[in-house]
Amino acid sequence: MKEKYKNYIENDCSFDTKSWVGIFCLLIVIAGVFGFLYEFIFYYFNGGMKQFYWRGGNFLPWINIYATGSIMIYFLTYKDRKKPLKVFLTSVITTGILEYFSGLGMDKIAGKRCWDYSQEILGDLNINGYVCLRSVLVFGIFALLLMYIVIPLCYYLAKKSNKKVFISISVILFSIFMLDEIYNLLIARIFHLPRAYNVYSKLGVPYVKF
Repeated sequence: MKEKYKNYIENDCSFDTKSWVGIFCLLIVIAGVFGFLYEFIFYYFNGGMKQFYWRGGNFLPWINIYATGSIMIYFLTYKDRKKPLKVFLTSVITTGILEYFSGLGMDKIAGKRCWDYSQEILGDLNINGYVCLRSVLVFGIFALLLMYIVIPLCYYLAKKSNKKVFISISVILFSIFMLDEIYNLLIARIFHLPRAYNVYSKLGVPYVKF
């Protein structure tokens, strides 16, 4: 295992197109779910440890900005994976920019303030509440987990698993999460159908509406 990990650091991995599709589908699912779990736990403490809140805008436990950030980090830092500090700093800057403009865009264009770090614990040194020192440092740490644990794991599964099974499972999981995202983001809005927060609210689940 140690030799295989060293090979990941020292040498570029080569996969066929279908395997790459499977790898990125799996990466998007893992990153989005991981982001949901992080926010699910963090906002439990932020709310005084009284109750958990369902975060995001979907039925499934997945948040799209974490998936987007993971893809950005991969392409911006993969060539620098021999330099963890550079990976960390690049990720801090990248995620900070992504988070700031995502928050600003949703606020100004859609009129939705999905987060405000000036009102949260450990939210000091924030910029208009859209990004703060704590958030980018945490995302920098997550980027290290991504590049040195999650990506090698995805590569390992792509190499060692049955190719058709790996690709099929990855694509199916990705498709399920994307259908959920598309339904809540577009279809439910266009046809005035119940969105995730409508359903969960009726069920009595504390839900943060995005």
